[in-house]
Amino acid sequence: MDREIRLKRLHFRAHHRGTKEADLLIGGFFDARAHDWDDAEITLFEELIEEQDVDIMAWAIGMEPVPDRYAGSIMQAMHLLNYVPVAR
Repeated sequence: MDREIRLKRLHFRAHHRGTKEADLLIGGFFDARAHDWDDAEITLFEELIEEQDVDIMAWAIGMEPVPDRYAGSIMQAMHLLNYVPVAR
């Protein structure tokens, strides 16, 4: 599948998770980072996004250990949380 189509599909899925909190965390992360991903990172995010929101959020904020299959550059970047917009 074409890279642009994969990214468009992931963009939609990252922003339509089911809760506002997950949309902000996962969608915000996608918007901030996806443009730099190589094909392997896109594939990893495609797998990650199949997980439950509560699990992804727990891994991102450090409440639960990250499974080995997701440990790496994507989850390290997700831990920073500097991509979540904060209303002031």
